[in-house]
Amino acid sequence: MENNEEQVTRKNDSDQVEPSNEAQSFGNRDFFDWDKDDSDLVDRIRNEETGDSIQEGFMDIRGLSALLKKVPWYVIALSVLAFAVILFAFISESRTTREARTPGARSKSEVQIEIENQDWIEQDLLPINRFSRPGLELEAVNGIVIHNIGNPDTTAVQNRNFFANLAMTEERHASSHFIICLDGAILQCTPVDEVAYASNERNIDTLSIEVCHPDDTGGFTNEAYISAVRLTAWLCVRFGLTSDDVIRHYDVQGKLCPQYFVENEGAWLTFKADVDRVIEFSSS
Repeated sequence: MENNEEQVTRKNDSDQVEPSNEAQSFGNRDFFDWDKDDSDLVDRIRNEETGDSIQEGFMDIRGLSALLKKVPWYVIALSVLAFAVILFAFISESRTTREARTPGARSKSEVQIEIENQDWIEQDLLPINRFSRPGLELEAVNGIVIHNIGNPDTTAVQNRNFFANLAMTEERHASSHFIICLDGAILQCTPVDEVAYASNERNIDTLSIEVCHPDDTGGFTNEAYISAVRLTAWLCVRFGLTSDDVIRHYDVQGKLCPQYFVENEGAWLTFKADVDRVIEFSSS
């Protein structure tokens, strides 16, 4: 990162994008519960000798098509819109929050209050603005995304100030929940119950941790690594997560971030194993 007085040049993270929903799998069950007393219907379906049932089916389709032609277009449009609204409401309802699914997990507001009382986490929250802290509520905490800051040999404060200055420069959307400095100091700049612009389509249900690094390899200092493991495990315990829920920015968008953990898969697996050990120790 080039240090131009109080500003630094920063990597470009994309705006928040709504994530797509996976299709529901229904397995191999027979969902059509036929009325066994309706012998006519059963015969039409099961009796191969009733060839005219196929022709009758085509007649039914033609009849339905003719009926639809008589329905005003706006009635059909309203029906489709109503169906879409109902489907959206169903999807939103089924996307329950992690704290509701996991026994013992704490709410986002409870964790934020707890963070304010941690002497090992410093707070310097960004001002509310469109480009780095939109003030939007985080839907859930379903994961933690690890990043490297992308600007070698810069500090957490410098990068936090860059995020803040985006409110004036308006050059891009970028931020993070936490930034870990080269010396291991942890700085929170976005509350854990709000969206940060760091992880693309996962902005709405994950927390982001940016880690400073001394050179272009993207490798963390020992102090920064230890703090990253500690903070990640601490958040996992609070939100009922495991190391399976800890991912790289690369796993979201294929971006080379965090660079060292993408280019060295073994180092990434070691990081997750270290997180697991701290979680286990915290729970014992």
